[in-house]
Amino acid sequence: MTLFMGIDGGGSNLRVAIVDEKMQIQVITRRGTANPSIIGRDSATSLIHSAMREALSHIDESVCAVGIGIAGASAVYARDWLHSVIHGVLADVPVAAASDNEIALVGANGAREGILLLAGTGSVALGINADGEAVQVGGWGYLLGDEGSGYWIGMQALRVVTKAFDGQLEDTTSLKPRIMDELNLTQSTEILAWLYGQKQMPVSNIAKLSRLVLEEAESGDKQAQDIITIAANDLVHLAQATIRQLDMDKPQIAFAGGLLESQNLLSSQVLEKLNLPKHPQAKYPPMVGAALLAQITCEKTRNI
Repeated sequence: MTLFMGIDGGGSNLRVAIVDEKMQIQVITRRGTANPSIIGRDSATSLIHSAMREALSHIDESVCAVGIGIAGASAVYARDWLHSVIHGVLADVPVAAASDNEIALVGANGAREGILLLAGTGSVALGINADGEAVQVGGWGYLLGDEGSGYWIGMQALRVVTKAFDGQLEDTTSLKPRIMDELNLTQSTEILAWLYGQKQMPVSNIAKLSRLVLEEAESGDKQAQDIITIAANDLVHLAQATIRQLDMDKPQIAFAGGLLESQNLLSSQVLEKLNLPKHPQAKYPPMVGAALLAQITCEKTRNI
């Protein structure tokens, strides 16, 4: 039996899987975030090594290759570090270093080809065409972009609330009482204290407000509906720009991130605007996508 290791360091958790040639999972180990931008490269290395060694302790055969994608360590600028991390445990194996978005795309589509459209706390589109060319659109973070993301939706909702307090809205909105209640605030001035009184920009806390916006939009609130419609258009533009740059014809499109993976008003609008017949379902999780990249790398190495 030929085995491959896939390492997924996207989001808030690290997952290491060992799979067979049919992508059947044999072992999974888990740790907390391995994002080096958050915990530093030394701590990230120790965490990945620990998870790798635990996974390897459960198998008797050797691993042919390792695929890895870590948030905050895209292979575009961290390839050498990713290789050194793997070789610290498995010295001689081929390594497929990628981004966390790429392993998600490969896992979702079951191949290194297609489009990944992600909307969670942030937003991004990643595309890979039949020639292996890759293009990323978006992913600029909350200061420069992330249109259509949970953060963007939450921030628009806060702006609606402040405009409601200022009397700038023609219609009433249920977002005002919902968000004030959610944040346990009673006065308009408390919004500033909540937003600016935290040590760091509360990106994740703002993104959590997107759930309330979706609920109120589905209940008929016009302001909430407008926010969701604009968000859907922005996400569609990310995908379309990616498809256009790669000159792709009807590519397979995968959804990722909490806002698109679940069926809601936003994901249904994106589905309709992209003319997709049904809600995309991922073939494999990202850790298996990383293992699939490892398999591809192993096969290339054998053919050289």
